[in-house]
Amino acid sequence: MTSVISLVEHAPAQVFALAEKVGRALAATRILDEAAPDPYEPGMWRLRAGSKVGVVALAVPDAGTVTLRIAPKVPVARLFFLLGYSSDPHGWRDGTVDLAERDELLPALAHAVERQTDRALRRGLLQGYRTIEESSLVVRGRVREAEQIRRRFGMPLPVEVTYDEFTTDIAENRILRAAGDRLLRLPGVPKAVRTRLLHQRTRLADITPFTRGQPIPTWRPTRLNARYHQALHLAGAVLAGSSAEHLPGGLRMDGFIFDMNRVYEDFVCVALREALRPYGGRSALQAKNLHMDEGDSVRLRPDFVWYTASGAPGVVADAKYKARKRNGYPNEDLYQMLAYCTALGLPEGHLVYANGSEPHTGHRVRRSGTVLHQHALDLDQQPTALLAEVQGLSRRMVAGTSAYPS
Repeated sequence: MTSVISLVEHAPAQVFALAEKVGRALAATRILDEAAPDPYEPGMWRLRAGSKVGVVALAVPDAGTVTLRIAPKVPVARLFFLLGYSSDPHGWRDGTVDLAERDELLPALAHAVERQTDRALRRGLLQGYRTIEESSLVVRGRVREAEQIRRRFGMPLPVEVTYDEFTTDIAENRILRAAGDRLLRLPGVPKAVRTRLLHQRTRLADITPFTRGQPIPTWRPTRLNARYHQALHLAGAVLAGSSAEHLPGGLRMDGFIFDMNRVYEDFVCVALREALRPYGGRSALQAKNLHMDEGDSVRLRPDFVWYTASGAPGVVADAKYKARKRNGYPNEDLYQMLAYCTALGLPEGHLVYANGSEPHTGHRVRRSGTVLHQHALDLDQQPTALLAEVQGLSRRMVAGTSAYPS
């Protein structure tokens, strides 16, 4: 039996009639903010999505397959822009990916991956060098002496060797195949798109498929693989958002999940970094080696810190996707930012929310004089306007520093 559960990010809880096994399986995925039996209606389960969006197909033993779809609140095209800009701010703009006017996340993503894969492969498969380690009856490349001793106990054959081979079975092609394979396993991909994905997989038939649990191979953007860049960014988004494939109790899950908290945080940090480039200095995303106390026992990790050309801290910011209070912003965010400002010796700190009741509020802390700013970005606007808003925000941040006073 196959059933479909559709939810919306951060929407109120809904009640569904579910078998006990299915309800407990959904709770075990830890994708939903709430998955619990309804206290008033036996056989009913309350389900509520949080900040995670995407699609997963969950195979429950003796209960069939359940497809969980969580739609983002932002338009699908805007989600693609946030993902794309974070991965490649210079090469990605709205309209780079043709979504064919699709409003649902899975059909749009499957269509975009197929189109970009097709464009990447039009001139044939990319070739490159791949390091091979194997047992061989002839010496080729370099002998792995330590492995020869450990595995062969002094026997001359076979020989443990390593060598570089010029082949199409490289990381770039393996990533494209893996993303297509994952999308083909999901119900809900339109028939026409599924047919085209199968055609792309045929073109990649000689590429080694991923095995479950295998890490995603790394690739480096170069001039030689430039035609693959957009396809690889999209494929990487599918694979990076891949859900856990094995869960307790024999559960198996295929799909992809994006955490909107992380998507928004990555976008804000990258956009601020790009906006602050004209001022020199350097930007640190997920800044490390920062402590609140003199004994360095209490670690702090702000999302974004910009250092001036002299190396002194100039701007500190944290991205907050969801404010948990209906009216205003959470007080605990202010406490966190105050700790960052104190540790860095900065007179101002900035919290950047996704939407809000007003575009900006500020709080001057008693006795210390530290000013904590709370900004709200409007994600509903077009990418050009959104980036312009970040530019204005960066100017405001820099104006509050001693290096660039207003």
